[in-house]
Amino acid sequence: MEECTALQLRDGIARGQYKSFEVTERIFERIERREATIGAFISTFKEEALEKAARVDSNIAAGRKVGSLAGVPIAIKDNLATRFGTTTCGSKILANFAAPYDAHVVEKLEAADAVIVGKCNLDEFAMGSSCENSGLQKTVNPWDASRVPGGSSGGSAAALAAGMCYGALGSDTGGSIRLPASFCGVVGLKPTYGRVSRYGLVAYGSSLDQIGPFGRTCADAALLLQAIAGHDERDSTSIGETEAPVPDYLADLDRPIEDLNIGVAREFFEAEGLDPAVERAVREALNIYEGMGARLVPLSLPHMQYAISAYYLIATAEASSNLARYDGVHYGHRTGRPRDYLDVYYASRAEGFGAEVKRRIMLGTYALSAGYYDAYYLKALKVRNLIRQDFQAAFERVDALCCPTSPEPPFKIGQKVDDPLTMYLSDIYTISANLAGIPAISIPCGLADGRLPIGLQIMTPAFTEDRILRIARMFEAATDYHARRPELKL
Repeated sequence: MEECTALQLRDGIARGQYKSFEVTERIFERIERREATIGAFISTFKEEALEKAARVDSNIAAGRKVGSLAGVPIAIKDNLATRFGTTTCGSKILANFAAPYDAHVVEKLEAADAVIVGKCNLDEFAMGSSCENSGLQKTVNPWDASRVPGGSSGGSAAALAAGMCYGALGSDTGGSIRLPASFCGVVGLKPTYGRVSRYGLVAYGSSLDQIGPFGRTCADAALLLQAIAGHDERDSTSIGETEAPVPDYLADLDRPIEDLNIGVAREFFEAEGLDPAVERAVREALNIYEGMGARLVPLSLPHMQYAISAYYLIATAEASSNLARYDGVHYGHRTGRPRDYLDVYYASRAEGFGAEVKRRIMLGTYALSAGYYDAYYLKALKVRNLIRQDFQAAFERVDALCCPTSPEPPFKIGQKVDDPLTMYLSDIYTISANLAGIPAISIPCGLADGRLPIGLQIMTPAFTEDRILRIARMFEAATDYHARRPELKL
């Protein structure tokens, strides 16, 4: 059953082939065996999960209608608000915070009868590319415990890769779903900005943040996306059904796209630090598409070289504003012995925030300060618009763009933690999709040294998640990288 996909499990439970209660029990047996090594979960909900699984089994036995994820064990990133447990964002400042409401996507999972088994570790406030910035614990890569799982949604990807859930949710501000998916050998999809409500997602960069699924296969990602996508009036950026209706993502998933044109920008293979093993795997993937009848179209995204700079001005400026709410007064950590009111604010933030969060707050505050706003933040917004225009021009010629997800395979724990600029370059391929607001997916496409996962990133125009999933499925159907699992010795 461990090799079952979420879709296969869902269908098996519906037919009575499996019992959700028994499946969930086995998931918690795996968590008990593997979690001490992997460190994927900040909190787990065994009692509540087993109760939900039993209700699903009872409803199915009675012939009552159940949801689209009925009985499937799912994990969620711990920056999604839940009325149950805590919502920590991987930060000491929220270590004991209990949210008073559920995020929209949590409501949708509950309505779909998913079994939520736990909340996963992340880089603090989703700020990081390796999951090493968590203020609460360390998560390792199930393929090699000496390496990072990617960030910021490293716990979600690691939990799935280690078989401790059948699907997971993460959030992606600059690559935080796709990078961990690449490093952990699973599928990770960042939907179009506005496709999934951000209500209840603890904000990092509000104009960039998007919630999305992890799955073992493209079908699993489609199944999860189907459950969480759609309009929500509580999020003003959520797109209405009349503007962009949610299609049936599974309906045509296995139908290949004919006359497929794939754009290959020259900048993709000129990026700093591109590992030869990654380049080989991605070029081989492009050859496989070509063998299936796709046409590879050379083109250019001339402003991609400025994406990192623009992102780390826009995202940090928004973070500076969003994180001002953690003041030691309203909620969250409060310093033990304040000297005065100002000390409550200063000391609480100094004690509660980690080094990377402080760094980004300071960068953002500087970029927004008087005399520098026009020179930095405003200019970054103009560059963002140029990047968006580059993608629009490219999609007039091609159906999709393909490139590496990461310039390298998963790197060693501690290798980049003291060099933030090098760490930021891990996101060199993923950031542009967030700046442009378009969907992007990472799928397994190779193994470095025969043992470390490599991801292929596919990008398509806004609100074409059905297309991106079909294109990804074409490669998945022609290869077996998605079926490979870490050799867990736990």
